[in-house]
Amino acid sequence: MQFKNTLDFAKQLDQQDVLAKYKAEFNFPKVNGEEVIYFTGNSLGLQPKIAKEYVDEVMTNWADLGVEGHFNGSKPWWDYQERFAEPLSKIVGAKPSEVTVMNTLSVNLNLLLVSFYRPTKQRFKIICEEKAFPSDQYLIQEQVRNHGLDPATTIVEVKRRPGEHNFRTEDILQTIQSVGNELALVLMGGINYYTGQVLDMQAITKAGHQVGAYVGWDLAHAAGNIKMHLHDWQVDFAAWCSYKYMNAGPGSASGIFVHEKHHKSNLPRFAGWWGHNKERRFLMEPAFDPIQGAEGWQISNPPVLSLAPYLGSVAMFNEVGMDALIAKRDTITAYLAFVLQDIASQVHANFEVITPAEPEQRASQISLFLHGQGKELFTYLMQNGVIVDWREPNVIRLAPVPFYTSYQDIYNFGQILKAGLV
Repeated sequence: MQFKNTLDFAKQLDQQDVLAKYKAEFNFPKVNGEEVIYFTGNSLGLQPKIAKEYVDEVMTNWADLGVEGHFNGSKPWWDYQERFAEPLSKIVGAKPSEVTVMNTLSVNLNLLLVSFYRPTKQRFKIICEEKAFPSDQYLIQEQVRNHGLDPATTIVEVKRRPGEHNFRTEDILQTIQSVGNELALVLMGGINYYTGQVLDMQAITKAGHQVGAYVGWDLAHAAGNIKMHLHDWQVDFAAWCSYKYMNAGPGSASGIFVHEKHHKSNLPRFAGWWGHNKERRFLMEPAFDPIQGAEGWQISNPPVLSLAPYLGSVAMFNEVGMDALIAKRDTITAYLAFVLQDIASQVHANFEVITPAEPEQRASQISLFLHGQGKELFTYLMQNGVIVDWREPNVIRLAPVPFYTSYQDIYNFGQILKAGLV
């Protein structure tokens, strides 16, 4: 497609957009009395209007039924999380038995590492990426220390090459091969939060398995954003938050994936009654009998009020489907990249796009590395109704989300950016 940085062209793209109607299904903040251009769905997605209906339903059942809401009402609470299995499995490329929702992301990664990080005298090292999201760095370090090991000699970070912003797949594969039979676990972010780079999860998972290691993924920026095939890729485990591209609300519940090959294994885990055989859960038996599936990693009963907006959002994903979302994602992200390039050429802007240009290596994010402008450009954009994300030392992240970003938003942003750079 031959893009044009004009208002008429942007409107034309919106008229052709089969997802355009969904923008009206979200609530937008306002700045100076006008709805904002919202580019921070990679941090916190906008509120779907349907979310309130789902929360109100739980509140009504609680008011009318009290404790009986567990087993009665429109959506009984005792099996509330089971409603996610089918639609979430389509989003992440899994079988329904391989996914569930519980806790929050870092909690779930810690719980999953109880099962999948089992260091031995020979096989004990963990591979992660350089400058992973801080929470991942912290939890990996403390998991290592919890086993009496030294992070400095146990954690192997894949480095970017000097002068480059993104990881090379061949460097990751080479690192896995070089650690070899000392490698216990590969745990990386499927999409790098800083640059928006999409890693080759299939190739990396295969390489980790070839040397005998488990492979898990933090999918915080991937779930609801890219097409995945976790089951077919033989990924051992994964976890993701629901409040970014999946629009479930601040701090909402996390999803997990555990491949079916582990469902009947004797992997250790931290246990609780909600992971116990659900047909016998209320018999209060003393011995733990885990559910044969991802639900067997549950500990506590589900946080229903937290799950309610997530369920509403998942219903929207199920209605639209990942293929349609990804088709628009690719076009609108490409249009944003084009507009940025066009504006830069007009005003000789001193910024660099550090997100990969290849469509297979990027999703709904463009990261701008600023040379000279500093944080004042971020402040200017925020004050003029463009909600963006700042990452130290000098990166602005822009996330056009297919559900609620229009092509006219992209054009209008370009005009605001141009005025701030002149």
